[in-house]
Amino acid sequence: MAELRWTREAEQWLKDIHDYITGDNPAAAQKVIAGIYDKAQLLRKFPELGHKYRSEPEGEIRILLYGHYRIVYLIRTEGGIIDILGVFHGALDIERYFPR
Repeated sequence: MAELRWTREAEQWLKDIHDYITGDNPAAAQKVIAGIYDKAQLLRKFPELGHKYRSEPEGEIRILLYGHYRIVYLIRTEGGIIDILGVFHGALDIERYFPR
């Protein structure tokens, strides 16, 4: 089973998503964040669940969908480690944050 690590940037994205949704519906905000977190946990057993975005020297960047959100993660080549790099709303241009 792979080790799952959240980067500071990914944690900040989750906080920003939570804060944004909380303005309208605090219960929904909690549900969305829990759903994103739970979906990401699947990567521990199924690292290639998302679709391949691009290869990097340190591993493969992939994207896992959850509702309107994209969970961007890196499967490290060595060590059985997966880094969650960010969580983006589907309307955002991912190329801005992860150019090919």
